[in-house]
Amino acid sequence: MNKLSLILLLVWGGICHQTFACTNFLFTKSTTKDGSTAITYAADSHVLYGELYHWPAADWPAGSMVDIYEWDTGKFLGQIPQVSHTYNVVGNMNEYQLAIGETTYGGRSELHHQPGAIIDYGSLIYLALQRAKNAREAIVVMTGLVEKYGYYSEGESFSISDPNEVWIMEMIGKGEGEKGAVWVARMVPDGYVCAHANQARITTFPLEGRESISSDKIKNIYNKDITTVYAKDVISFAKQKGFYPQDAPNKDFSFSDTYAPIDFSGARACEIRVWAFFNEINPNMAQYWEYAKGTRIERDEKGYATNRMPLWVKPSRKIDILEIMDFMRNHLEGTELDMHKDPGAGPYECPYRWRPMSYKVDGKEYVMERTTATQQTGFSFVSQSRSWLPNAIGGILWFSVDDAANSVYFPMYTCATKVPYAYAVGNGSMMQFTDKAAFWIFNQVSNLAYTRYNAIHAEIRTHQKALEKRYKSYVRMTDAAALSSFEENPEIAVNYLTDFSCNTGNQLAETWKEFYGYLFTRFMDGNIKTPVPGQKNPKVENPPLPEWYLRTITNYMGNKQEVTK
Repeated sequence: MNKLSLILLLVWGGICHQTFACTNFLFTKSTTKDGSTAITYAADSHVLYGELYHWPAADWPAGSMVDIYEWDTGKFLGQIPQVSHTYNVVGNMNEYQLAIGETTYGGRSELHHQPGAIIDYGSLIYLALQRAKNAREAIVVMTGLVEKYGYYSEGESFSISDPNEVWIMEMIGKGEGEKGAVWVARMVPDGYVCAHANQARITTFPLEGRESISSDKIKNIYNKDITTVYAKDVISFAKQKGFYPQDAPNKDFSFSDTYAPIDFSGARACEIRVWAFFNEINPNMAQYWEYAKGTRIERDEKGYATNRMPLWVKPSRKIDILEIMDFMRNHLEGTELDMHKDPGAGPYECPYRWRPMSYKVDGKEYVMERTTATQQTGFSFVSQSRSWLPNAIGGILWFSVDDAANSVYFPMYTCATKVPYAYAVGNGSMMQFTDKAAFWIFNQVSNLAYTRYNAIHAEIRTHQKALEKRYKSYVRMTDAAALSSFEENPEIAVNYLTDFSCNTGNQLAETWKEFYGYLFTRFMDGNIKTPVPGQKNPKVENPPLPEWYLRTITNYMGNKQEVTK
């Protein structure tokens, strides 16, 4: 297994207990316009180099072993036996249209460390993608691995989708003294969407009946009536540790409220991203605004929050794949916390704040917002699993690097036998710049945009949406061409889709490199320059600064800058 390094930093320096910062949105078949399932994932870290991973399908001789490295640090954890055959994996999706994403919620600190454990959450994802064909099989693989080899990581939420089903699974280790993890997995009902963003969200869940089983009967998960699966000791372990009262009814047990209780930071830095997504597609979310801000968390006698958002909601309309991409670009627009509108945005309405994101004034602590779109994104994706097509054609990973609000998603068919060089592992690194790597090209554009955001981002947005709309059209034509040859010669279809994906990704990087040159010449030195046909010199404009900003300067400086006569 490739040694992948990902070190994710604090959501808020010194205030938020969650140490990781990612966002997942989950879409069932009936929620999308074309009937595909989809999940989104933003891998956010100030030191994550955005690249597109690839594991080719392979046959392995008996006795082969897999080296396990912690995804966060690259630390070697141990070895486990390899399976006889592994599947082709592109990024976080495999050749069978299985996709997996994650967000880390941390949870109870006493459960974080498990001596001798081998399987971390990153390895769990990529091993499952290489070994499972569908969501239910992935749950069996993932839970089996941590039971046998121990769970090395903190509390984790997983999004797991295949062409027909979408699941959310939440897991936390058992700490010192006991190997493995406790967990709950729930299938999102068709017609609903779900989300998680660094805060555990599964609360109560069914314990009995044909729709649910515990892990001692996990083989029954392949019965389609089963929609909830949980570790057999998920409640008894909590009672043993004193996290849940011994005499409390099992039916009232909440996974999240027990293993990762919600607090101000869990709401304000994490749940607010879920709220922002739900609010865009469901008209009934205003009632949860004070909860999402962390200003009103109501609790019962057990300390459980009683006014939490639902785990999933029904959207008011069918959702297009291009809209899903835009959900990943949210900055709390239209709310009182809109990141474009407070003084921290500066005169050019930049919706980003450099770290740290907490600060003190006169002894009081304050925070700035952590939104879905953020400058430190290494990579993000939108998976698209389409049940009406052969797996080789149906699976698409719409992939981007850097800040989703200023990046472009391109279609990567997950049958592909290679990835675009511009996005490939080893093409540059976090401390090695190259203008041949998409990560650095997109970072040049976005970091330029941060200097005069309202003007520069408007141009980025126009190009971004034009390209993504074009790619959506290309996919329709490419699907048809590949389908026409697939039954006769699947290998030719796979080669065709590989070439299309690689050419599209590499061409996008070149297009964005040229776009950077255009933007740099137009906005250099704080000016806005426009060519004038037939003239040597361009038109130069310097729009006036907003009055509130000028008044802020004047109030601070007094009469020091006043013009006297």
